[in-house]
Amino acid sequence: MNKQIFEKLNKIFEANGFELFMIGGTSRDYLLNLEVLDYDFVTNAKPEEMEKFLENPNMTFAKFGSVSTKVDGVKVDIVTFRKEEGYSDFRHPAKITFVNNIKEDYKRRDFTINAIYIDKNFDIIDPSNGVEDIKNKIIRFIGDPETRIKEDPLRICRAERFAKKLNFEIEPKSLEAIKKYRYLLDKLNPEKIKEEVRKGK
Repeated sequence: MNKQIFEKLNKIFEANGFELFMIGGTSRDYLLNLEVLDYDFVTNAKPEEMEKFLENPNMTFAKFGSVSTKVDGVKVDIVTFRKEEGYSDFRHPAKITFVNNIKEDYKRRDFTINAIYIDKNFDIIDPSNGVEDIKNKIIRFIGDPETRIKEDPLRICRAERFAKKLNFEIEPKSLEAIKKYRYLLDKLNPEKIKEEVRKGK
């Protein structure tokens, strides 16, 4: 991973009074010493605040809390801490509320290994014990697996993709929920499923 990208971006956020953390596949792959292909960060800055100090920010998905920009020619995605409610269409939350802390943000994430926050000093904040699951090579849903799958059945495909890609095992309770609710995949756009399959190759 190009640490300079994270460090440079962190200085910008800190200079403007905000925090920035590495998150998701970025922190997971960094800890696994794998090549980092996507740069994902999370912050307590709201989109309209980021727009004021980021250079040429892409605000297309700002209403969802997501802003992208380029650092040294590399695209980075930055999302505001948020909580989500009411997945009425089996894919997207009906309500998004911006929050200002990790304690609320991590609960919306899919797997423990994708909810590891790394700060500007490269210190780890791990509210769901994702580091332990990385060490034990385990895929585990955050919270109740059945609830997380019913919110977004595509998480079934993601669990299986990560297990295959990383050579991890899906823990028993999560695997049981995947088998029970696999039929919910029929409710999704087939292209979304094909996209997950392509990512796993």
